[in-house]
Amino acid sequence: MKAESNLKVFFIKLIAITFSVIIIINVFYNVFLSDKLDILSKLSSLDKETAEVIKDKIRSELKSGLEKERILSDDDALLIKNFIEKISSELN
Repeated sequence: MKAESNLKVFFIKLIAITFSVIIIINVFYNVFLSDKLDILSKLSSLDKETAEVIKDKIRSELKSGLEKERILSDDDALLIKNFIEKISSELN
């Protein structure tokens, strides 16, 4: 009789652990991964028309940026210049 009782306790613990693992995985998915996967699915489901609209918008923004006399502010230009010089010195 004692072996049957131990076996019953083992199966109850096994079922409880299984349910708790399923709940933990479900909570982890809903809290952390679902937003990221939604963004990825939206990006992968773009049809050709939407992709063309996005490309046209990027092109028009680039053209309007090129028509300006200065694209960058003085602070941004100095920051990018220093960054490029640092990369160049590390590559040599």
